[in-house]
Amino acid sequence: AVERFLEEAVVSTQSTGELNLMQRKKRLRGQIPDIEKTLEIVEHMLKKKQEFNTHFLLSDQVHTVARVPPTDKVFLWLGANTMLEYSIEEAVTLLSKNLSTAVVNAGQLDDDLEYLSNQITTMEVNMARVYNWDFKRRKAAAEKK
Repeated sequence: AVERFLEEAVVSTQSTGELNLMQRKKRLRGQIPDIEKTLEIVEHMLKKKQEFNTHFLLSDQVHTVARVPPTDKVFLWLGANTMLEYSIEEAVTLLSKNLSTAVVNAGQLDDDLEYLSNQITTMEVNMARVYNWDFKRRKAAAEKK
C-alpha cells in the first residue's frame, strides 16, 4: 500500500510539473507576439524620424488615434509596475535580446515538456507492469494453498 502511494505521489508530482511547464509555455507564447510588435514599432521610429499618426489600445475595445512627434527616447513597460526610458537604439537592442531569449526559452520548454511526458508515460507503464506482476504472484500463491 505504501509503495502504491509513493508511486502515485511521483506521478502526481510529475503531472504538476508538466502543468507548470505548460503554463509557462503558454505565457511565453503570449509574450513573443507582444515583443515582436513593440520591436516593429520601435524600429519604425528609428527609421522614420518624423511625426506620424497611430492607433493604439486605450482600454478593452477602446482605441484612439495619437500623433507621435519625432523623438529619440521611448518608454518600455517592463512589467511589475515598472516602465523605463530608453534611447531608441537601446530599446531595439533590448527588445531584440528579449525576443531571441523568449524564442530560445520557448524551444527549451518544448523539449522539457516532451521529456517529462515521456517520463510520465514510462512511470505509468512500469507501475502497470509491477501491478500485473504482483497480481500474478498473489494469484499463484493463492492457487498453491
